[in-house]
This record gives sequence, structure tokens and C-alpha cells, in this order.
Amino acid sequence: MAAHPLPERGDRIMVMGVLNVTPDSFSDGGRYADLDAAVAHAHEMVAEGADLIDVGGESTRPGAHRVAADEEARRVLPVISRLAAEGIAVSVDTYRAAVAELAIASGAQVVNDVSGGLGDPDMARVVRDSGCPWILMHWRGHSDRMAELAQYEDVVADVRTELSARVEDALKAGVSSDQLALDPGLGFAKRAEHNWALLANLDALTGLGLPVLLGASRKSFLGSLLTDAGGAVRASDEREDATTALTTYAALKGAWGVRVHRVRPSVDAALVVGAIGRAR
Repeated sequence: MAAHPLPERGDRIMVMGVLNVTPDSFSDGGRYADLDAAVAHAHEMVAEGADLIDVGGESTRPGAHRVAADEEARRVLPVISRLAAEGIAVSVDTYRAAVAELAIASGAQVVNDVSGGLGDPDMARVVRDSGCPWILMHWRGHSDRMAELAQYEDVVADVRTELSARVEDALKAGVSSDQLALDPGLGFAKRAEHNWALLANLDALTGLGLPVLLGASRKSFLGSLLTDAGGAVRASDEREDATTALTTYAALKGAWGVRVHRVRPSVDAALVVGAIGRAR
């Protein structure tokens, strides 16, 4: 099947809205586990300008427990089917090939794979045969092992090298380069200083010539930056201004898109940067 390149806009970078249909995600776990609640939230994000709704059925926060593939599918497929039937563009946030294959059959247009293809060796076949875009995130292991895997000689060089290897593996499996995008995996087997270094050197990833997605929304490295006078970490739902600042930065640095929990502030920021760019 012919490849379907990752969608793009002419006026701004893409904004992907997070829709976690999980009981235990770090920011909104349990809030959208009900089908009607999930669909309603997706409509809210689309109304605010989301270009793609990213539906995930397994939390990947540090320390999260894995769920069985059939349970993940049970959570995501009804939501994807409903949204796709209503004409809403959907990506599926999964590292399991069987879930991705079912999701694509249900109408998902993009596979957002936090394992970068390492979590399931059959994922490349599913993506190749479907022709859908495949976002490869930098990953070293599952959530219960993230902390111990955050060891780098040079985090920017190491992430670039490891993502390049994921791209090479995908190409060898017959996936078209037009289908591929990259994500540095902020917060995944990375300490705060690693995340900041990757952000400061985002050119090292955009320079690989593939679209880059940035997923920083509400993450703990922002909370630890935004402490109060007593040293208390800012709560996850109070990190929106920092998230929006990173959307602005991502747009200025040539990223393809951002993945966020609250859509409107990031859409506004992306539109401003886009307007400035067109006025040059």
C-alpha cells in the first residue's frame, strides 16, 4: 500500500490533543475512561483547534504497570471507531502491533509508538502494510525500568544515534521514509537535565530530515522547575503556561508538532509563530 505522509499545515505546526482512556495516566487518569466522556473531550479539543486526537489505552508514566493487549484494545477501539466515523483524525498511542492493526482497521490514521518499534517486532509490518505514518519515539524500556535506564554519555548524541538506528530498522523492514517521524521521548528514561539538553539541541533531531514531534505537556521536569517558595513542585494541571512556552519554542525550532493536554493555548502560540514567520 502507498505511504501516507504525516499531515501538515501551512499556517502553523501541528497540535496533537492527548486523549488518555486509562485509569492511571499521570495527569488525567480516569477522567475519560467512559466512552461518551472520551468522545466529548475529543470534540472539545477539535473545537479548540486540535489537528489530531491521540488515543492511548495504557499509561506510560514512570512506574506505571503494563496492561494486557486485549484490555488496551478494549479501551481504545470504541473511541477510535466513534471519532473516525465522525470525521475526526485520530492517532493511536501504542507500542503493540496487534492493537495498532485493530486501531488502523477502526479508522486510526497514525501510529504513535512510544517504543520506537522496539516494543513489538511486528509493528514495522503493520505500518508497512497499512502505509500509515509511524512516529518513532526514543525509548529504552518500559515504565517500570525508566529510572535505571537514564544513563547517557552524551544525551543529545546518544538519542540521535539511537533514533537513527530505529529509522534504519524501519527502512530495512520496508517502511517508507515518508511514513516516519521522530520524538525525543522527553521524560522517558531521562532526568530533567537530559530533557533540557535535548530541548536546547533540538536541531540535532530536526537535522535528521524527518518531522519531529515534541511531547512535553505537563511533564514532571516542568513541575520541578516551577516550584514555589517552599520548594513544592507545581501540580500537573498547573503547568500549562510552561507547556505553551515549549510549544512556542518547538514552532521556532522547526518541529512538526506538539502533543498537549490543553489544546487552545498551544494552537494560539503556534499561530503567532506562524504569522511572524510568514511576515518575514
